Amino acid sequence: MKKALAWLQEHDSDLVSQLWRLVAIQSISTDGEHQKEIEQTAELTCELMRSAGLNNVAVLKSGNSNPYAYGEWLGAPGKPTVFLYAHHDVQPVNYVEDWKSPPWTLTARDGRFFGRGAADDKGAIAVQLGAIESLLKTRGSLPVNVKMLVEGEEEVGSSNLDGFFREHKDRILSDVIVVCDTENIENDTPCITSAMRGIVALQVEVASAKQPNHSGMAGGMLADPAVALSVLLSRLYWKNGKIPIKGFYDKVRKPTSAEKRAWKKLPGDEASWRSNMGVLDGVHFALEGKTHPHEQTWAKPSITIIALEASSIKGASNQVLPKAEAIVSCRIVPNMEPNDVYEQLKETLTKDPPWGVKVSVKPAGVVKWWSTNPQGPAFEAAMKALKKGYDTKPVAIGCGGSIGFVGPLAELFGGAPALLLGIEDPKSNAHAPNESLDAGIFRKLTASLAYLFENLGSLPDNKVR
Repeated sequence: MKKALAWLQEHDSDLVSQLWRLVAIQSISTDGEHQKEIEQTAELTCELMRSAGLNNVAVLKSGNSNPYAYGEWLGAPGKPTVFLYAHHDVQPVNYVEDWKSPPWTLTARDGRFFGRGAADDKGAIAVQLGAIESLLKTRGSLPVNVKMLVEGEEEVGSSNLDGFFREHKDRILSDVIVVCDTENIENDTPCITSAMRGIVALQVEVASAKQPNHSGMAGGMLADPAVALSVLLSRLYWKNGKIPIKGFYDKVRKPTSAEKRAWKKLPGDEASWRSNMGVLDGVHFALEGKTHPHEQTWAKPSITIIALEASSIKGASNQVLPKAEAIVSCRIVPNMEPNDVYEQLKETLTKDPPWGVKVSVKPAGVVKWWSTNPQGPAFEAAMKALKKGYDTKPVAIGCGGSIGFVGPLAELFGGAPALLLGIEDPKSNAHAPNESLDAGIFRKLTASLAYLFENLGSLPDNKVR
């Protein structure tokens, strides 16, 4: 390990350069206008895989999917096989005027690397390949087998990923899953995520007429769909209590007293949370009573209006609009059933609509919640690796976000342990202006992965669970 760690220090600028090359490609998957760039990132990822020493490198597709980059190293017979996941597609650049440096040029500033995708999730590609290369270049081999998949459509819901997994099951079958697409609670506190919320989203449309009508002639007479939609959405307002939907909490698994105590001991306070989220002065948190923020975002469901549309302000005119729409996204926790939640939301938003407006609802996406018990040889190996890499005791945390494939993939692999190692931190601003990756995390996580490969390869009888 000393030689591998020394190699990482000596080639630090090379690894940063790899991340620079990845960030430079505008592989936006959300607008359908950057297919060429997505193809380019997949090809570049394959190039970097070959350079790191992986074999059987290829661009793969499943149906009409965006390209996946795949590579493997299987030169450790009898040792565990580790499946590495990352994604090379990114979110668009929004609020361009707020970026302090060009979003497609990796820029070092204040101990961080700024650029779209630097943290989410091109940093993970560079980190994983850096750990692999450090061992292969200093030892000539890895202590474990590795299969690495880098997806090209994570930011648009990974609709083809389950099909890809089934189609390529024999190729990707592994003993341990490692994902670097989650958060550290602080940049110097390494974290393993052991639970994630799921998503139930629906699109609701309110209509009152077949066409827009002059607001001078029809205003006050014709039902306003935008107002009616606002009334319906107001039924979701929870102030600082529970979300007022009948049956919504019936199946929610309550956290244990031990979990609550552990969460309260984790770093963070109101001032830092407000600062990291950019909360405006005078705006209160919407927490349920005295619920701790970690419990609120990791163990309780939430509802967010992620889109609201009637007409654009720029193109506004004096009309009573014919319809208004919204997308309502609900984060669900163990043991909530997605179908139940959808029906509960649907009933709440369609019952007794104002003025008898026509309300229609349709699904807008489902991701199941996931949780695991962070115990067993693989988790112990990961905890020890993070402690070595960061020189700090790691912690197990929950996550308010979602990575939908983790549960199904673990099942496909026969119950394989899934290790979700943090690469972001509260200042990463993933999906937002000035997205960044903490330089310390970049280097410490790379070293931690090298230690993880070593630890997994040294397990007695190669038992990972």
